[in-house]
Amino acid sequence: MNIYVGNVSYNTTNDDLREAFESYGEVTSAVVVNDKETGRSKGFGFVEMTTKEDGLAAITAMNGKELNGRTLRVNEAQPRPERKTGGFRSDKKPSYNGNRDRNY
Repeated sequence: MNIYVGNVSYNTTNDDLREAFESYGEVTSAVVVNDKETGRSKGFGFVEMTTKEDGLAAITAMNGKELNGRTLRVNEAQPRPERKTGGFRSDKKPSYNGNRDRNY
């Protein structure tokens, strides 16, 4: 089961997150999400637990609990919504054509 953990302290590491959830069952992975450019924590993470039962127990126990000075918001992770790709739709042409129509 994949669990979303919000309001994570910027000082929290992957190991801190793993240790906090291990008492509720086997943790497959624990990741604090970092900004790609700065490497700084974005203040949330994900914990993957082996079974749904362990995951639900961890959510119940950890939601509202303090970790490294911050009160966690914990719930079941939702699938990431699909993002539209860029570019033009095939049935529409762009509304401009470069500089070809300009009169200088």
